[in-house]
Amino acid sequence: MEDLPRPIPNPPVRFMDRLRAFMRTKRLAYRTEDSYCRWIRDFIRYHGMQRPEGLTTRHIDQWLSHLVCDRSVSVSTQKVALNAVVFLYRQFLQLDMDTLQFQRALKGRRLPEVFSHEEATKVLSLMTGPALLAASLMYGSGLRVMEAARLRVRDLDFERRSLIVRESKGDKWRNTLLPESLIGSLKSQVDLAIALHRRDCEEGFGAIYVPGRQSVTNREPGTEWLFLFPAPDRALCPITRVVRRHHMREQQIRRAVRRAIRQAGIPKRASCHTFRHSFATNLLMAGTSIRNIQELLGHSDVNTTMIYTHVVGKHKDNVISPLDRSNK
Repeated sequence: MEDLPRPIPNPPVRFMDRLRAFMRTKRLAYRTEDSYCRWIRDFIRYHGMQRPEGLTTRHIDQWLSHLVCDRSVSVSTQKVALNAVVFLYRQFLQLDMDTLQFQRALKGRRLPEVFSHEEATKVLSLMTGPALLAASLMYGSGLRVMEAARLRVRDLDFERRSLIVRESKGDKWRNTLLPESLIGSLKSQVDLAIALHRRDCEEGFGAIYVPGRQSVTNREPGTEWLFLFPAPDRALCPITRVVRRHHMREQQIRRAVRRAIRQAGIPKRASCHTFRHSFATNLLMAGTSIRNIQELLGHSDVNTTMIYTHVVGKHKDNVISPLDRSNK
């Protein structure tokens, strides 16, 4: 249950508990909350467990430079660490910060790894069960592994051939493609989830987890709220202290994908996210506009999506190598 917020004492007394409680009033995604807390804890430990109120901008500069010079973190990792301490000082502690002057990570541009269609289908052919269906949605709908694992029955619209991704990264919602070739398998998966729920109800464990405010309005949620990929076992919910069935863990899908990539003998640095990159590049090669791909992927900035033009070489359309020109 890695996406369920850990319980906080009421009232919170310890520093990190008070910080977490404040973050929840700001409605940060739980992954953001967890990431920020890890970096803030790292910052405090680096400075010998001193209270953050007694540290200055110079201490922040030292820590951020240490992450680059001694731990060789990437640009994006350093940026998350920076965002965490800025949140700590400006929002939680409400303290002013002077201009930061730390050693910044060097930004080298890397193109994402992608599968060819043949490679993607080969990997999928070596998978079975719910992990296969989840990976197929990552490739066929452009989902992140987190989004695939959290899908609910209500997110599937078979008539319109569309799939709704709710409360994803950055708390954004979007509508994306539902591959027609997966409809039969998805309907079977829905039937399996409902059958498993009926058995849980018979055994007295039929409660369904509904997020946020909807948990108040939906006192007895219907089967449309069931997770499409239920966990193999029931577990104690850390929020409500109720034993129920959550969704399958992302790690289960990741392990299955890693194993299939290894068995397929694909020498790329590939992972679950490679399916999402491959979804985008295949659409681009088929002539789909970059704006449409941006919406299907849920990118806030089209520049993020533009990286795929470099992967497929769209930026080189109608450009001929000088060597080839001289041979004509």
